Amino acid sequence: MKATQTIRDRVICIVGLGYVGLTLAVAMADCGFRVHGLEVRDDVLASLSKGEPHFWEPRLADKLKRVIDKHRLTFSKEPDPKFPATVYVITVGTPFRDGSIYLGAVQHSAKQVAAVMTDGALVILRSTVRLGTAREVVKPILDATRRKFDLAVCPERTLEGHALAELHELPQIIGAEDPDVRARCAHMFGVLTPTTVALSSLEAAELTKLVDNTYRDVTFAFANEVAKLCSHAGLSAREILRAGRLGYPRNKVARPGPVGGPCLEKDPHILFESGSVYGVTMGITQASRAINEGQPADTVALIKEQTDAMKGFPKSPRITLAGVAFKGRPPTDDLRGTMAKPILEALREAFPKGRFKTFDAVVPREASQEFFGIEAAVTLQDAFADANIVVIANDHPVFQSADIASLARNMNAPGIVYDYWSMHDDIEESMPEGVRYLALGGERYQS
Repeated sequence: MKATQTIRDRVICIVGLGYVGLTLAVAMADCGFRVHGLEVRDDVLASLSKGEPHFWEPRLADKLKRVIDKHRLTFSKEPDPKFPATVYVITVGTPFRDGSIYLGAVQHSAKQVAAVMTDGALVILRSTVRLGTAREVVKPILDATRRKFDLAVCPERTLEGHALAELHELPQIIGAEDPDVRARCAHMFGVLTPTTVALSSLEAAELTKLVDNTYRDVTFAFANEVAKLCSHAGLSAREILRAGRLGYPRNKVARPGPVGGPCLEKDPHILFESGSVYGVTMGITQASRAINEGQPADTVALIKEQTDAMKGFPKSPRITLAGVAFKGRPPTDDLRGTMAKPILEALREAFPKGRFKTFDAVVPREASQEFFGIEAAVTLQDAFADANIVVIANDHPVFQSADIASLARNMNAPGIVYDYWSMHDDIEESMPEGVRYLALGGERYQS
């Protein structure tokens, strides 16, 4: 569907061209909106000036080039007062630092908008924020201009790897006190998605985003707690959870595995912080995050226990961490919040003389080497070659389809393949002599 003259707001300024901002900018420009993006990072602007996105997302590169060629998308570092935007969408990052959410970029963005907006502008906060941010942080900055404006919270909800598709599929949450403001947002977002959900306040929309992601974190934490019990009890979490779900509609326990990424690593903390403002302790939220953050140390301790029981295991083992993007399905090259980092730290502590390298099917080799500071293998075969330990940290399809037993024949024995996602059933008997396959929540190997 293309924007037409019936759409009131056809000229949009998006502040922040990260994963959230750039995908939204491209999707809106592709629907016929005129979009201008603001971005403070020089390297991102340099990449965009060549028509290249600075991250991997299916179909994004082709669409970005198309909308730039059609002059529907432009970008700059500073606001252009001559750009006739009627809508400003703030999509900047809100990292969690030193026990609190950092809102400096939101404040800076609000000031940029305040400097150029005209009477009647619609300002939308799309970043994930602490409860009350739109009213207590953004609104006062806009109020100081003494101009009339509409303010709404419309949180981002897309999944990396499916972002462009989900912008057209997922219901868009819209939070604002004024029904006319909600209708205005719905009219604009209705060009992207057939469904919008109106909420009665700014805070209701802010909290909806936090609740959605924290719910996922809680469910993953329970699965990981079950997997930990199974590992110590000599049981298979994969078998138990699969059996419980089969034909039983009230069991929706998630798959165990590392839980990270730019949302799940911080949004539960933001919800906990929001609760503390009102004197409410979010106990389940806090406990779940602790379980998921403690998983690397727990699992690496199990790996170390098994290698200690192996005769002849070297004091300076070769260790490969495979699958370093924060998730494997759908694929992404995003390293923000990846659990591969704390897993690597735990491995280094357990094997201080270890020789390490990484591998990922999507993350560029140079980016991985810069992020982790160690060598990155070019191929999956290289990742396994001569390794004593291979840790598979995400569930990218390349690991699911791989013949792990054949790859393990190029490893050094004694050795271990540890699979956080339990992607291979009944593989132990096929493994080469001296190399064990272990899985998170799998039957514990008894030496």
